[in-house]
Amino acid sequence: MGSLRALKPNRRQLFVAGAAAAVAGVGVVAAETASAADLYGSGELGDWTILSRSISTAATVAYVRDHDGVCMFGDSIAVQDGKALASKLLGRGISLAVHNWSGRPTMPAVDALENWALKYGLPRRILMATGTNDIFNPPVFAAQVDRTMRIVGSNRKVVWVNTQISRVAKSAAIQVADQRNSAWINSQLHDAEKKYPNLDLVRWAEFLAAKPSRLTQLLREGVHTTVPAGQDARNDLIVQGLLAA
Repeated sequence: MGSLRALKPNRRQLFVAGAAAAVAGVGVVAAETASAADLYGSGELGDWTILSRSISTAATVAYVRDHDGVCMFGDSIAVQDGKALASKLLGRGISLAVHNWSGRPTMPAVDALENWALKYGLPRRILMATGTNDIFNPPVFAAQVDRTMRIVGSNRKVVWVNTQISRVAKSAAIQVADQRNSAWINSQLHDAEKKYPNLDLVRWAEFLAAKPSRLTQLLREGVHTTVPAGQDARNDLIVQGLLAA
């Protein structure tokens, strides 16, 4: 993925992009009071285990492993966009197995990756579309990226989609906190990309921040993609990253 690595921003650019997106996404809504448990301003993570999920069968995982496919671990954006992504990849001759779960932060997503690695073995390309729900506790994220890289080893490629969150239905203060915490997640990914030669980023946040109009055209509530425009744009970036991996 050399061409995309050449475009990687420095830390200042990451936070400038985040700040620009935050300003563009802020609306006028009623103020909300953070709870005592809300350490980072975005609120608290709810019970994601009861939410929707999409998990491939054992037969699909085995087929993907044996036919140079891709295993994907994601959250609600991936639950929504996974079928469309699978179709795009299939058109390129690449099969996709998914373990996507709405509301899930990265730690249990990496648990699922580890489980598949032990139970089935892994293909040479892993897609991580997770990090959105880590805005509620950003400091724990970097350790999970390190853990991911240990699980996959040095002979596989990890393609990781970075984050853009600024929930427009929330107060202005929470929207700014969302964007600040998104930038925090992205900064940790940026550091990890420098550390691991087999980690490549899909720069969704920078793509959105490059044109302020994209934040409303391609996101429907500051998080999930619009369909089909946002879904196609994000999935196209992912396909580009996987083809280069």
